[in-house]
Amino acid sequence: MEKLILERVAIGDIEDSSVAAEELKVEHQALLGVVQSLWTDGFLTMEASSRSWLSPTPEGEDILRNGSPEYRIYCAVRDGTEVPSDKFGFNAAMKKGWVKFVKEEGKKKKLVLGTEPKTDTTREALQELREERELITRKLATRVTLKYFKIGRGPNFAMRRVKKVGDISAETLKNWETVEFKDYNFRTLGERVSGGYVQPLLKVRAEFRKILMGMGFEEMETNLWVESSFWNFDALFQPQSHPARDAHDTFFVKDPPRTLEWPADYYERVREMHEKGGAGSIGHRSPFDDAEARKNLLRTHTTAVSARMLYQLARTKPFKPARYFSIDRVFRNESMDSTHLCEFHQVEGLVADYDLSLGNLISTIRTFFAKIGITQLRFKPAFNPYTEPSMEVFGYHPDLKKWTEIGNSGMFRPEMLAPMGLPPNVKVIAWGLSLERPTMIKYRISNIRDLFGHKADLNRTKATPMCIFP
Repeated sequence: MEKLILERVAIGDIEDSSVAAEELKVEHQALLGVVQSLWTDGFLTMEASSRSWLSPTPEGEDILRNGSPEYRIYCAVRDGTEVPSDKFGFNAAMKKGWVKFVKEEGKKKKLVLGTEPKTDTTREALQELREERELITRKLATRVTLKYFKIGRGPNFAMRRVKKVGDISAETLKNWETVEFKDYNFRTLGERVSGGYVQPLLKVRAEFRKILMGMGFEEMETNLWVESSFWNFDALFQPQSHPARDAHDTFFVKDPPRTLEWPADYYERVREMHEKGGAGSIGHRSPFDDAEARKNLLRTHTTAVSARMLYQLARTKPFKPARYFSIDRVFRNESMDSTHLCEFHQVEGLVADYDLSLGNLISTIRTFFAKIGITQLRFKPAFNPYTEPSMEVFGYHPDLKKWTEIGNSGMFRPEMLAPMGLPPNVKVIAWGLSLERPTMIKYRISNIRDLFGHKADLNRTKATPMCIFP
């Protein structure tokens, strides 16, 4: 097509591209695509013009073949045949006076002829394409506009276009005398190349990891998002009748629905602790259901990971004190609002050592929060199924001018530690907080959905500076 167009323009300018398309027996849009490509390289010139005309619609075409609805109704009344059921045509015939109703005494109204039409005026208007407003209003015709171009020779006109090479390769350098290269602008700086951006949550996570490692904590592996109810609840001495095990609070996995393996001897000790008690406890005094323990779920807290690590630590002989932490995602079936999502990140730390006390827990928590810039702390007694005593941690928010809950803490219960096989005088202190809440405070974000999830603002991610806690 390019060759045909260039040969045609060599003879003389093309006054109408649509006419040229018919002459060359090609589609008009296809011809314009080639012409625009040649215009870009300076081979041709293009001057836009347009023309419009009335064109009958499918309904108008039917009238041209069979007459207008009003005229057909007139003919039916005149000839005594069945009148077509065309409400619009009937109203038009009545309006023009071609038919009318006459009421005879004691009888119903009768449709009779009115003024005799000389011709089918609607059909004639379509044939001659006049009375545009009426035809368009009745949707019998539509105005069609065609955009066409006058095409002439450009400054670089030639009978043949040689494709310029943009990429330099060994082959093009070998034949550089016969190859025509594209023009290069060696002064341009090009577009600014940007690298990846770190999400604010990951920035705060990296800072927390740095702080906890600096305090001597070792990071736990948290790559198991799917846990069994045994490790998520039973190993933590959480009763099987606890409301958290309901589908309204926990996401249970459909496939596979149940776990297959766990430490058999440890499972028996946990079951006995639930049913009969031990370590000074009377247990829950309720039957322990194996089917309930085997249910798979999306972990509701990273404390399930802590239980696994403490079980492995108890198997190491002799016992060595340890400090562990984890920062990873957890899932809860909660109603979403400005401060809650169905998935969030939990920061958890624990210390396992001989003869630890509540004072050690408070001191460790104060040290950690001081490193992230929160120095005003308060502790409130609370209840957790797997810690006793337990404390909620509150921090003073300088922007909101009020105390805000920022974490939870406690000492793991003997009923949880004894089945693992830890020495009797080994205590475990632990605390946890969400990663999102301190991040929202740090970056002044009021709605958690603006920070994490599909509604998060990517521009905020690009503009967010690296988080450095004092």
